[in-house]
Amino acid sequence: MSFTGKYELQSQENFEPFMKALGLPDDQIQKGKDLKSTTEIVQDGKKFKVTVTTGSKVLKNEFTIGEECEIEMLSGEKAKGIVQMEGNNKLIANVKGLKSITELNGDTITHTMTLGDLTCKRVSKRI
Repeated sequence: MSFTGKYELQSQENFEPFMKALGLPDDQIQKGKDLKSTTEIVQDGKKFKVTVTTGSKVLKNEFTIGEECEIEMLSGEKAKGIVQMEGNNKLIANVKGLKSITELNGDTITHTMTLGDLTCKRVSKRI
């Protein structure tokens, strides 16, 4: 199953408290919570390019499954991490105490991020 495609955010849970815990300023959180972000994923075997566009903010990450890479966090901070694949539809990354699980089911991507005891869940559909 390929992750390649463009996805639009449909719903999100716990966005505000999660972004506060990441250290984002309130004005950014307020702007971000009402915007429909778009995620574009290009998968070439074990190589991935992920571009998330939320309003004027663009977050780009490139990685190869199982290899250390630099990942730009939602806060804009860059950190080293390794992305692993479980089965053929789940990407798992642990970066600076943040656990990220991206699961593809048909045309729906569920992105669950956990930081300590806080979890933020975002559901996007292929467009």
